[in-house]
Amino acid sequence: MQPILIIPARMASTRLPGKPLAEIDGVPMIVQVLRRGQEADLGPVVVAAAEREVFDVVHDAGGTAVMTDPDHPSGSDRIFEALNRADPDGRHDAIINLQGDLPALDAATIRAALAPLQADPAVDIATLVAEIVDPHEIENPNAVKVVTAFPEGQAEGRPAIARALWFTRLRAPGGDGPHWHHIGLYAYRRDALARFVSLPPSPLERREKLEQLRALENGMRIDAARVETIPFGVDTPDDLARMRDLFASRRT
Repeated sequence: MQPILIIPARMASTRLPGKPLAEIDGVPMIVQVLRRGQEADLGPVVVAAAEREVFDVVHDAGGTAVMTDPDHPSGSDRIFEALNRADPDGRHDAIINLQGDLPALDAATIRAALAPLQADPAVDIATLVAEIVDPHEIENPNAVKVVTAFPEGQAEGRPAIARALWFTRLRAPGGDGPHWHHIGLYAYRRDALARFVSLPPSPLERREKLEQLRALENGMRIDAARVETIPFGVDTPDDLARMRDLFASRRT
């Protein structure tokens, strides 16, 4: 496959306005995420900027950015516009949507997101999950769960992969067994992304406020790769302070 990594970025975060330019270890957060994408060594990395100041910061750091419509309703729409601007000839057949608030993400986790597309041509969209170890998280509606089950005996050295049957904010499934936390990092086949953004919001997507349900409601297949830890994201000022402390501790 010929992947391209696209990072959607906009300044109008509700809980942390100006988030892409928040400084972490002396560098704007969007540049830290850009570097994590480059470290994965999968293909070119492009920032889909909603504002000129984000574009300029990425450009000044030696990265690639494209301007996109600031009024896109979702990150998927933003990365689709950026894809067609950055790759109008269609050379890249897989698109990794790398969230712009994961500055400490490791390269192996990014590469794992591509594994389901590589494993089966029937997969339209790939994503990541990690097992929930905190029982309070199972009941937390802010922690999205994936209903899936991983088969035994998958190849050593490769991420375990299973079909994602459903996504929900509720405790699911019932009964004994593991529960899976959804990590919002996606890899799309190019034609699947084009189809997805052409679809209107679906009834259960609106009900659960989970965009990925639009794909499932329209018969698209999502597979999930299992990773061991949930990446730490930056959504609030407290998260930003913790992330700054994390980077500072790595220097000592």
